Amino acid sequence: MSSGIPVEDSCTKAFHELKSKRHVNTVIYRLSDNLETVIPDFKGNLTHGELLQALPATETRFVVYDLVFATADGTRKEKIVLISWCPEAAEIEQRIAHSTSRNTLRDLLDSVQVYVQATALSDVEYDELVSRTS
Repeated sequence: MSSGIPVEDSCTKAFHELKSKRHVNTVIYRLSDNLETVIPDFKGNLTHGELLQALPATETRFVVYDLVFATADGTRKEKIVLISWCPEAAEIEQRIAHSTSRNTLRDLLDSVQVYVQATALSDVEYDELVSRTS
């Protein structure tokens, strides 16, 4: 059985940058054009609204996002979220390759605290992500 699609080393480096809080709160990964490797697509600081805009309607992505929120008692919390973005409108080949690479990426990105499978923007709305952290 295949262990999944290979992940470029630069993907893990970008993740470690996010973990070390070096002005990065979002890392977006995509499949290479031949669908054979997971590669970095974006690394930087996005508001939650910008993150939603960055998700393409017809292509899959993986997103590592440093979610900052307040609990009911006002305590500030942070959780590293891995979002598997696989919209219904993505081509079937891309969806299969995305699915095949998901566990490989999950295993590589240690200390992800919340995992979210998303097929629609409603799955990654701020309140939805916060509700999944508890």
